[in-house]
Amino acid sequence: MMTITEKVAYLKGLADGLKLDDATTEGKILKNVIDVLEDMALTVSDLEDTMGEMAQQVDEIDDDLAAVEDDLYGDEDECDDEDLDGEIYEVECPSCGETVCIDEDLLEEGAVNCPNCGELLEFDLDDCECCNDECGCHDHKED
Repeated sequence: MMTITEKVAYLKGLADGLKLDDATTEGKILKNVIDVLEDMALTVSDLEDTMGEMAQQVDEIDDDLAAVEDDLYGDEDECDDEDLDGEIYEVECPSCGETVCIDEDLLEEGAVNCPNCGELLEFDLDDCECCNDECGCHDHKED
């Protein structure tokens, strides 16, 4: 399959081979149209090259970000309570479905951003339906 640049070069060669007379109105128009097509084809080619380079850079950034996320969050599928003091809670982000592990301190703050999608996850301890306050989760609220 020919590229746009190759197709325009073919048209230019065809026009040269047919010896278009640029003294005529039609010849001038065709010659200028081919020149414009050539400029457009070169611009498109440059854009494709730039887009390819940018796609490669984005892939590298994505890989680097994944490595940073692994360093910061570790295994996202499990809450490892050996590294944290106190209770660990798993919360599912309603936007992306990611399981987010939070400790009591974050729970008491009332909100945290999902590390996957950035959605603000808010917690209202006053509306806790987990235990009818048998676990004492309402004891931490400030009056």
